[in-house]
Amino acid sequence: MVNVALFVRLEAKAGKEAEVAAFIKSGLAIVMEEPATTAWFGLQLGPSTFGIFDAFPDEAGRQAHLTGRVAAALMANAAELLSQPPSIEKVDVLAAKLP
Repeated sequence: MVNVALFVRLEAKAGKEAEVAAFIKSGLAIVMEEPATTAWFGLQLGPSTFGIFDAFPDEAGRQAHLTGRVAAALMANAAELLSQPPSIEKVDVLAAKLP
């Protein structure tokens, strides 16, 4: 069961779209090692707009992810890849269907 989630919106700098897409794809291997990350999606919302949606059973899992390796890598690369800081929204999951 998932109860809380994160929605992260990323706006790539002009010419950095492919690098942002590759960065997001590379995050999958890291989150596979996070037991409390129940669901994780890397998204492309438009030509230069990307997102990450991830869900967790509880606040402890969400906090573990926010202080984990993907978040650290995102912040370390944000100035080079993104036209603005990432928008990170904490959301509550009202309903979900998972495998």
